[in-house]
Amino acid sequence: MHSFGYRANALLTFAVTILAFICAIASFSDNFSNQTPSAQIQILNINWFQKQPHGNDEVSLTLNITADLQSLFTWNTKQVFAFVAAEYETSKNSLNQVSLWDAIIPKKEHAKFWIQISNKYRFIDQGHNLRGKNFNLTLHWHVMPKTGKMFADKIVMSGYRLPNAYR
Repeated sequence: MHSFGYRANALLTFAVTILAFICAIASFSDNFSNQTPSAQIQILNINWFQKQPHGNDEVSLTLNITADLQSLFTWNTKQVFAFVAAEYETSKNSLNQVSLWDAIIPKKEHAKFWIQISNKYRFIDQGHNLRGKNFNLTLHWHVMPKTGKMFADKIVMSGYRLPNAYR
């Protein structure tokens, strides 16, 4: 009849096929989750706004970040990477993005938060383009599943403006 190796190969192939099918269904099921994240970012203070010695503008902000990203978590979510970026236009670039804060959120329980921080990363423009500049603060997130494709989205909050003079 069939040898042990042949039977083991058939069993292993069947098991891997079933596992791949279950992973595909798990990944597909994420498409049906109702995701309604919310966020609000306030600028509490402009700590300093200065021109560096070599000509670049630098800003330090105190931010109040309130977010509820719990709806991004399903049984298939491993973690969520979230970050806040300042986005603005200049004559050279239609989109400039500067990351101000980031975090890895490992559990649903940590996905609803309120923090008050100074920007974690330096807000520097290459040049002197920030005086009087309108900009958006955008909360981006990347959902990393246990199985399946990673997806990203964002919430854009507009209406922020930097002062016309250095402080």
